[in-house]
Amino acid sequence: MKRSSYLSRAALAGGLALTSSVLLSGTAFAHVGVQPQGEAAKGGYATVNVKVPNERDNASTVKVEVNFPADHPLASVMPQPVPGWKAEVTRTKLAKPLDLHGKKITEAVSKVTWTASGDAKIGPGQFQQFPLSLGRLPENTDRLVVKALQTYDNNEVVRWIEEPKEGAAEPQYPAPVLKLSAATEDHHGGGVAKGDGKTAGHSETADKGHKAGAAAHAEAADSTDNTARVLGVVGILVGAAGVAFGVLARRRPTA
Repeated sequence: MKRSSYLSRAALAGGLALTSSVLLSGTAFAHVGVQPQGEAAKGGYATVNVKVPNERDNASTVKVEVNFPADHPLASVMPQPVPGWKAEVTRTKLAKPLDLHGKKITEAVSKVTWTASGDAKIGPGQFQQFPLSLGRLPENTDRLVVKALQTYDNNEVVRWIEEPKEGAAEPQYPAPVLKLSAATEDHHGGGVAKGDGKTAGHSETADKGHKAGAAAHAEAADSTDNTARVLGVVGILVGAAGVAFGVLARRRPTA
């Protein structure tokens, strides 16, 4: 009896611990983040989504502010229109101009702010994505730390500004981090990789093209041959009919 009671208590404690763990892990992952659409390569351009979940069950998000690092300035940050949200881009003068496509850039985007209008809010249990086009991405870092502020309609402001440290536990309010991949050849984030892969891909494509062309040529040749055979047979039949008609005409008695 005692053993049964002990096992029941242990199972209950384990269940509570598991439930707590699931709840805590769900809360930890529900924070503002930035995710690239495809690849965000160093020195190139990328489209990213700023993902904003609502963590409150009694308030809605009405404003989102994203701040870009001053030590890795971005000359171009363009927001994609989001229905019901007004986007405002703030630019700041640079102490050291950037060189972009041979032009000197003296300003960089320091902040983008989205403000809800009307009923366009992020309600409880919902999230919203705010797409951005970024460029030119820096080449001297592996990541961009993008700090964000989330404002609710009850005037609460959550500051997602704590920079995550490698090897350390995740902070309570981590700043969104955009991880950058290795630079590509064309500096546009979608280049073809160097080396044998490129050659093999080109060779394979060319080989498929040659095979397809040869098949089409063979098919056309077969079709031409078949047509020629049919016409030849028809010509023979017509000729034979003509000869027979001539013979019969000669044998017909004259009046």
